[in-house]
Parts: sequence; structure tokens; C-alpha cells
Amino acid sequence: MDQRKCECGHTNPVGTLLCESCGKPLELDLTDKAAFPDMRYEGMARRSQTYTTTIVDRIWNTFSSVKVAIWIIVVILVASGVGTIFPQQQYIPVPVPTELDVERFYTDTYGILGTIFYQLGFHNMYSSWWFVLLLVLLGASLIICSLDRVIPLYKALNKPRLNQHKSFLKGQKLYAETKQPMDRSAEEILAQSAEALKKKGYYLFQTDRALLAEKGRFSRWGPYVNHIGLILFLIGVLMRSLPGFHLDEYVWVREGETVPIPETPYYVKNLGFKVEYYSEDEMVQKLDLKGGVIAKSYQTDAILYLNRNADTPGAKPDLVEVQSGPIIVNHPMKYEDIYLYQSGYQEMKLGALNFTLIDLKNGDKEVGPIKLDLYNPQEEIQVADGMKVRILDYFPDFAMGKDGKPITQTNLPKNPMFALEVLDERDAINEKLVYLQGSILTQKDNPRYGLKIEMPDLVDISGLNVRTDKALPLIFFGSFVFMIGVSMGFFWQHRRIWVQLQEGNVLIAGHTNKNWFGLRKEVQGMVEQTNLSVTLEDKTKA
Repeated sequence: MDQRKCECGHTNPVGTLLCESCGKPLELDLTDKAAFPDMRYEGMARRSQTYTTTIVDRIWNTFSSVKVAIWIIVVILVASGVGTIFPQQQYIPVPVPTELDVERFYTDTYGILGTIFYQLGFHNMYSSWWFVLLLVLLGASLIICSLDRVIPLYKALNKPRLNQHKSFLKGQKLYAETKQPMDRSAEEILAQSAEALKKKGYYLFQTDRALLAEKGRFSRWGPYVNHIGLILFLIGVLMRSLPGFHLDEYVWVREGETVPIPETPYYVKNLGFKVEYYSEDEMVQKLDLKGGVIAKSYQTDAILYLNRNADTPGAKPDLVEVQSGPIIVNHPMKYEDIYLYQSGYQEMKLGALNFTLIDLKNGDKEVGPIKLDLYNPQEEIQVADGMKVRILDYFPDFAMGKDGKPITQTNLPKNPMFALEVLDERDAINEKLVYLQGSILTQKDNPRYGLKIEMPDLVDISGLNVRTDKALPLIFFGSFVFMIGVSMGFFWQHRRIWVQLQEGNVLIAGHTNKNWFGLRKEVQGMVEQTNLSVTLEDKTKA
């Protein structure tokens, strides 16, 4: 590895701007004020400036670049913005959606742009592999950027240099030089300077001919505390993609129905749904609702069950009640780390079709009732002794496909069609019937049995948002750490003042990472208290 040797005899690594021993700038034109090295890392070499040969060095150097980090952030921001153009899949108002339902929702609601949005996979953007990869790259960039800079900064601040080279002091933006008064010793000048600076809250380092006063050193760590907070935040976000750490599911539960909650060992039962509407007297002003109403509050009375056989594949659910009570808007049901929020509802929806099987050749005699559940229909229904009805086919949202065969457009019972078979075991009669759009179609011209349509069952469907987020405390803690770093860097500054006696002269220099006006006032106050006849050279205005 190449080295750079200072005139003081110290050998410095490649990339070092200020000698690690005496502070003299290396290989710079000291007559050019603008050429003085950046004091951000005290002129020490960073790893990315020192090692450049192996593949690991190249990867390190790439991710240690602030420009690369900015480009990664820009790409993440653009992708995040695109993902908010249309709602993500988990927020679309479709009960129990299939992929066909999801695709149709984006196309029907947003047209060709919605179709493109779905086909490009933007409907599940934040859990996609490439978006997660961007977050990982950003985290790697933050870690490498921090290590590349924090290590030389720590080395420099851990052992502050008191006896700086004169060129180092002259290169500072605040500098003054004067002859040492004949009637005052070096010890007296340094003691008076130390007393004046100590009153201003400075911490002092002193030798027999040099003084270094500094305060606010901890503020230099502010950006790196920011980075730690961001890294913790990103870890929390990435933990959400791990099984068991994050759940955000939407389930629709009909009154009286018990459904499993995806990716959990829990089941939820809807005991009943209640909704209250605003009356006209409660309205602040008269609204033209065009026959509509506004919900005042709505809730679901629910029971949460734990399936004790959840870990046994193929086992029948063994449900035990663990929580019960109302789920109200903004007042979720909570059990351990799972929350159930009341998020939506659908009133007066078809739940089941009711019929009466009649004997057409026996004076339309009623044989028995038939109930066809539109969400979970039975394959076979016993109507009476020796009489049963078998469901041959069911299309919840009936339509004719391009090939002339029946299809269902969605899994919702919007336009139900049933193909039924009536079996009379006593008279060995087998007849087929079809229900479609309020009509009964028979296979035979002169059938024995028919159906009388009765009042259907109407149910309310409750939409529950189920959430679990074990990574949220880490996300909040990372945000808190980030704000601490912002405060450290924003409200405090690292100020340093050097007073040295060299070759019969008194040299005074000052440096800060910001607020040069405040530093100049403190240096000027020290000069006045020590009665030194010196004029500060202020390069901050240059």
C-alpha cells in the first residue's frame, strides 16, 4: 500500500489530507486559501480512499458513495409514489377476492391504467422482491457510508492534537497572529486564555506551550446517530416481510358465519352486525343525499377463537374461545398482539335462496323446503323421506363465456345460477332443474317436480381488518433515535479554539462545523480578556 510521508517524519496512509501527527496539509498549495483540506474527518483517510484493488474494495467504495445512496433513495421515492396512484390489493373493497376479482377490479375501476398497474405488479408493490431489495441496498449503503466515515472521525476525535503545524492553524477560517508580549510569559497567556474559555463552557487540553479548547464534540456524531435510527427503521420495515411479524388482512364475515383468519391460528365469528344512521335533525345542514344515508356508527359483535389443531396438518379445527365483544370503528378487539378493526360493511346482501319443492302432478303439493346457501352450498339436501336434491353446478356470478359455456365472473353471488337434480327414490324419478335470474328451467316438457320461489335470506356482511405488527416498536424506536441525531446536529456545534506559542509569536485559530458568527464572538471575547493586541483574520466572509 502506498504511503504519504510528512516532513515531520510520520508516514500517512494514501488519502490522508492532514498529517496524523502534526496536522500539516499534505501536497497542497498553502498559498491558495481554497485549497485547505476539508476538516470534516480531520483530514484523515477513509477506507474507500485507501483500498481500491479487490472486488470487496470496489463494492465498498460503491456503497460508500453518497451519490449512490441518493440515487437509491430517489428510486425508492419514485417507486413509492407510483404505488400510491391506485390502492394496493389489500385495501380494495372486494370480499374474499380471487386473482380474477382483483384484476377485474383494477380494470373496471381505473380502465387501461388500472390494467397496466395490475399487470406490472404494482398492486402488491411494497411486498415485491425488488422493492425489498431496494430497501436492503439502502440499508447496506447507510451502514457502509457510516463505517467509512465514523472510524476515521473517531480516531481523530479520540486523540486531539494540541501542537498543530503552523500551516494548519493558518488554514483555518478564523486566524490571528501576534508577537508575544515581552512582559508576559507563555504560561500566563495560556492560563488567561484557559480561564476565559472555561467560562464559556469549553473543555480544555493544555501543554506548556499549547492550548486546545473545545465544546459540543458530541454533535459530530449526530449524522451517524441519524444513520443508526434509519438502519433500525429499515430493519423494522424488512422484519414485516418475515412470517409472524406482520399481518394486514381483510376478511368479510357474514352474520352467523365463522371464518379463519389467514396466516394465523385464529377464527372469528360474526354474532351480529348493527349500524346506526344520522337522522335529518342531526345534520348540521341539509344535504342532498339522493335517497342515501350516512352511517353514524356501526359495529360487529364477534367471538375470536383459537384453533388448537392449527399446527397439525389436515386435522379438524378445535376451536376454543379466547375473546369476545363488540368491534366498533376506532375501537378494535385486541387479543395479545392481534387487532381486529371494523373497517367496512355490506347490508342486505343475498345470503341464501329459499325454495319449496312441489309435486306438479299431485295438485302442486308441497314436498319440502330447500335452502341454497350462496356462499357455502351443500352438495346434497334431504327434502323429505326418499326425496333429496343434489347440486350439480353453481355459478355465483353467472355469464356465458366466449366458448358458449357458462362461467362465473366473480366469486360473489351477484347473479347466482344453480343446476339441480331432484331424486325420488320411491318412484325412481330423476329430474334436472336450473334456477337463473328468478326463473326455473326444467329438462322435461312435462316434469313431475318444480320449485316455488320463496323469500331469500338477506344478511349483513362485516368487513374486518386484522392486523399484527411486532416490528412496530422497533420502527418507533428507530424514528426516536433518528430525531435524537437530528437534534444533536441541529442545535449544537463542535467548536475548537487553538492557542499556541511558536517562535515568539502567539497563534490563535478557531474552527466549527457551523455557526461561525458565534465562534468568532467567543474568540474575540477571549482576545479581549487576555489583552492581546491582535486582529482576527476572518475568512468565513471570503
